[in-house]
Amino acid sequence: MTLHPLVGHHALRSSLAFACRRGSLPAILLIHGSRGVGKQRLALWLGQLLLCRGPAPTGPCSACKSCRLASSLEHPDLHWYFPLPLPKGVRPDKLRVTLENARREALQERRRNPLRPAVPEEAPTGLYLAAAQHLRLEALKRPAMGARQVFVVGEAESLVPQESSPHAANALLKLLEEPPEGTFLVLTSSEPARLLDTIRSRAMRLHLPGLPDEDVTRFLVEVAGVDPESARRAGLRGRGSIGRALGFLPDGDKAGPLEERRRLAFRLLEAATDSDSGSIYREALAFQPTRARGLMPLLDLLEDALRDLSATAANAPERVISRDRVEFLERIRSHWDIHPVAVAAALATIQEAKELAAGNVNPQLVVAGLLTGIREALNGTV
Repeated sequence: MTLHPLVGHHALRSSLAFACRRGSLPAILLIHGSRGVGKQRLALWLGQLLLCRGPAPTGPCSACKSCRLASSLEHPDLHWYFPLPLPKGVRPDKLRVTLENARREALQERRRNPLRPAVPEEAPTGLYLAAAQHLRLEALKRPAMGARQVFVVGEAESLVPQESSPHAANALLKLLEEPPEGTFLVLTSSEPARLLDTIRSRAMRLHLPGLPDEDVTRFLVEVAGVDPESARRAGLRGRGSIGRALGFLPDGDKAGPLEERRRLAFRLLEAATDSDSGSIYREALAFQPTRARGLMPLLDLLEDALRDLSATAANAPERVISRDRVEFLERIRSHWDIHPVAVAAALATIQEAKELAAGNVNPQLVVAGLLTGIREALNGTV
């Protein structure tokens, strides 16, 4: 199985290919953008381009041996690191080998299933110190097939664990400061602010914007084999992100992981606007008291629900993403007599909740405070 096609971002790809041809591509890049928008896929495309041995004026030739190996994630000089669960019961001196074995198994799974929803894992994951040390040792070796080697570090913000220990990130600082000749490191991040300042200062930053909705929909139909109507709905809810759109598609007989969270987001909005304020606390207490960072996808979707409410309040139904919730949104608007400015104030409370979740505050407290803030904003009391 090869990697799925890279969609869009043609201007950025042309600029990167031009820099490769001129030999002016920085050795350290940080690609940042929303979750699932294609950052790691672009990084792997760039790795393939750097290792390509054929004529590649605008991108990898896709025909040479290096391109074929890179597209199947088997090139010995293209190394892809990403967050993994921390193995339990492993002695510290065995952790590096255990994590590397787990990474290789995960790569095998990604070869078999290259289309993966952009949804955080249920179990905590990270780029731990042992993985960073392994990467550094690999980077000090000579390339196996040519003069270059490329290291892709996905979700690089995970180099700083929840305990705010900088050890894993610091293990890479010397490498980022003085990479060996012919070594390129491409970091990707959905939350670049969580990276150490010393890492951000060493990397050339590239922002990857979202794709047009029609490009996401076309990909779902042509590559993922989704029926056009389901693809249209998921593409609209994906907000320019293929990985996000995949999360709204059914998983067998179950709703997709982001679809489940979308339904929960509207349930929370209903609680925030319920005449019984006790609904807020009942919903908040349904959450586990730990793993606050797992709230992030839900907070994004609650943000979408509030944007839909704002569009409804502004009499712009064509801008509503969740078309199946139009009647519910109209009911809130008419009952509360909501003005779009009030929704803007409610949206500000979500940003505050994200900051609290990033700080690992108790999720029950985060949700209770958030829904109370939304209620007060929509009621015009803030």
